[in-house]
Amino acid sequence: MAQPLALRIPAMAISIVFHPLFIPVIAITYLAYIQQGVFTGIPDRDKDLIIARVAVNTVFFPLVTVLLLKGVGFIKSVFLRTRRERIIPYVATNIFYFWIFMVFKNQPYIPAHATSFILGVFLASSAGLVLNSFFKISMHTLGMGTLTGFLLLFILTGFPGSTFMPFMVLILVSGLVGTSRMILSDHTLFDLGSGFLVGIVSQVLAAYIFFS
Repeated sequence: MAQPLALRIPAMAISIVFHPLFIPVIAITYLAYIQQGVFTGIPDRDKDLIIARVAVNTVFFPLVTVLLLKGVGFIKSVFLRTRRERIIPYVATNIFYFWIFMVFKNQPYIPAHATSFILGVFLASSAGLVLNSFFKISMHTLGMGTLTGFLLLFILTGFPGSTFMPFMVLILVSGLVGTSRMILSDHTLFDLGSGFLVGIVSQVLAAYIFFS
């Protein structure tokens, strides 16, 4: 059932700001300029270059891919409303995520937590591709789950400078994102909840793999 315009406008704004393509950039920016003890000793110029590299590989390239797919008629909408339309973009973004992970992994000056997060994003996207064959898992809550799981790991491991306040804010934002997707799309609560849970688990698994 169509929701009132007064609900759809803010829901659209929230969905755009926290679009899954932007999640890696948001996370790396948080690590670089807010979370203490991760990018210690790295000049701001180098931080900005790292963020730019993440943006190119996780925002620009995937966005161009979707626009090209729309241009040649492989998909009907850039909003990827059906599970079938999401297959090729999932595969393409997985390639870009894996590439930036390998680049970070082989450059020792990149903080380990940044590399671990990108690995978690790749695992989450890969899980999303597989699960997309069975139901329309929410890409938005998948992204928010990766952020939540990553921040939760900082708190649970007692990382210096970690507090519950950013985590609580993120939980609130995740709820707003999920609500926005319910207003704008045909997602079920299962689609939203499973996306959030898969995102969290992916980050935990990535940390286990990377730091073991």
